[in-house]
This record gives sequence, structure tokens and C-alpha cells, in this order.
Amino acid sequence: QVQLVESGGGLVQAGGSLRLSCAASGSIFSIDTMGWYRQAPGKQRELVAGITSGGSTNYADSVVGRFTISRDNAKNTMYLQMNSLKPGDTAVYYCNAARIWTTAGRYIYDYWGQGTQVTVSS
Repeated sequence: QVQLVESGGGLVQAGGSLRLSCAASGSIFSIDTMGWYRQAPGKQRELVAGITSGGSTNYADSVVGRFTISRDNAKNTMYLQMNSLKPGDTAVYYCNAARIWTTAGRYIYDYWGQGTQVTVSS
């Protein structure tokens, strides 16, 4: 009915770039705040960047100046441009939608994608 699908992950060398995409599909009327989270082995899942439906953004201190979050509301798609990647960025990156309003008039809260692996080698 509703899906969030991440793509764009992969293996890159330190200093390289990747662009992650999160495509929301299904019976969606609108989505409010969305965000990218990541989880490395043995570590807690953490917020990388968030973006409201109006385009306001926030970033984890560790990625400021390197990552850029954006979204296309018409496509229900969110992006994360990742530049100057470091080995410490290695993690599974997850797309999150804080609240989805479906075309059936219902809300879905705290909805997650399946994740995409980002591995940065040195």
C-alpha cells in the first residue's frame, strides 16, 4: 500500500560521493517531515539529516558541509547527496517518514524503508 524504497548505496573510496534516493509510493496524499538515519554495526541508529515538507533542513554535526538533503514533493522522493565521504560514514542508511497522509484519509506514523548499505573504504 505504502512503500519507502532507498537506493544509491554502494562501495566508494574515502573522498568520494554517493547520492541516495528514497522513493515513496502507494496511496500517498502527502508526507510531512522526512529524514535519513544511519546505523553502523554495534552502534545506535542516528539521525543524519531531516527535512520538512516546506524544505527546512537540519543535519548531524558530523555531516554538516558534506551532505545535502533535499526532496521533491511532487515525486514523493527524498535525496541525500553525500560528498567527501569518510570511513566513519559507513552504515546502513534508512529513509524515514514521520507521518504519511494516505489517500484513504488515514495517517501512517514513523514509517521506514528497508535501508541501503553505504561502505566507505580507505
